[in-house]
Amino acid sequence: MNVNTCLEFLKPLFLPQTEFERHIKRIHQHLPLHTHPTSYSATPPPATGVTPMTFYFGFKNVELLFSGLVINTAGEMAGAFVAVFLLAMFYEGLKIARESLLRKSQVSIRYNSMPVPGPNGTILMETHKTVGQQMLSFPHLLQTVLHIIQVVISYFLMLIFMTYNGYLCIAVAAGAGMGYFLFSWKKAVVVDITEHCH
Repeated sequence: MNVNTCLEFLKPLFLPQTEFERHIKRIHQHLPLHTHPTSYSATPPPATGVTPMTFYFGFKNVELLFSGLVINTAGEMAGAFVAVFLLAMFYEGLKIARESLLRKSQVSIRYNSMPVPGPNGTILMETHKTVGQQMLSFPHLLQTVLHIIQVVISYFLMLIFMTYNGYLCIAVAAGAGMGYFLFSWKKAVVVDITEHCH
């Protein structure tokens, strides 16, 4: 975007209301119909670089994550649906696998007892369990690599959802739901405050 284009878009801020309305009309005359906010299109705009901002159910010219990965047929959309569905399932499975690995890797357990004041001046012994893990251990390095993979997959799924293609959005949601159904049924209820994109 050059300086003149930026100035052209900033100009309405400094123009009176009637000139502002004329300026908007001039801008809309130069835009293709599919970018008008009230229009509906079953397919995204063909190679204009404009990303649709409403949900649509089409399969022509749908860019999937990379500029060279374009869906143009119903078969390609079906394949993309299955791939995205499996990716979302894998993401949910990876979260559960990381939790399981973390529980298994915490082997150095130490019990500490400490006196605490009790009722009527008595002293009670309270026991605390301490779980340790070393920073340069194999389990911690594996957890780090798996965390990186989980973050990358979560951002891929977010970007796929942001294509606003209805089929791909359904694939993300259905895959995440199926992954949760398959992998989380034996998981202990733990709230993960570090979970990404949920």
